Amino acid sequence: MTTPPHRTRLTFHGPLSETRASALVRRLTRHRPTTVLDIGCGSGELMLRVLAAAPEATGTGIDLDTDDLARGRKAAADRGLASRARFLEESATGTTRGPADLVLCVGSSQALGDRLPEALGELRRLVTDHGRVLLGEGFWQRTPTHGELSRMWPDASVTDHHDLATLIDMAIEAGFRPEWTETASLDEWEEFESGYLADTEVWLAENPRHPLAEETRQRVDRHRARWLTYRGVLGLAYLTLVPTA
Repeated sequence: MTTPPHRTRLTFHGPLSETRASALVRRLTRHRPTTVLDIGCGSGELMLRVLAAAPEATGTGIDLDTDDLARGRKAAADRGLASRARFLEESATGTTRGPADLVLCVGSSQALGDRLPEALGELRRLVTDHGRVLLGEGFWQRTPTHGELSRMWPDASVTDHHDLATLIDMAIEAGFRPEWTETASLDEWEEFESGYLADTEVWLAENPRHPLAEETRQRVDRHRARWLTYRGVLGLAYLTLVPTA
């Protein structure tokens, strides 16, 4: 039975363009990291690009998604990086995989703690004193209305995120200075969310009477309605953080 394709058009599992990814890799490898830790790595695309740009570095990605980890291992092998990249199926809670010279945590702070200050404290523990952290974290571009929250993810609350200024203040309080602050553009969000659904939308158009069509249609329509609600309301910050002495 033909099943709906899933996430086959995405390079990164988040709103990250090739242009921004290249700039991030250049910045994050300037201090020549030799160890890289990727929290909630998924398929580890950004980590693998860092390793390609830092030939002395080894990387460890941890995640709980076995399919993503398998894709990461295959990509590492295809690029000749298998000897320098490990993909481990394990929780990041209380991980002993650090400290590392570079810690990547993009859209995965919840894996380190239920509250952001706790997660930031863990990131400080996991990075070496002269290393860097790349934190990709959601923030409210403006305060969402009650109606908007009711159409986002289940049980969405205004307390789920902070504004950008508060987010940076929290990072500073946790023992970092922000070397670089940038935020995903609307184009990046639209490319990500469209790419997330594109192949499934085509499958639905071509298989309208498939036994899985109605269930898939409901899931896709629900996802699209949510992201069109938080479009322009929810932002994603990419913060390059330097630990303070």
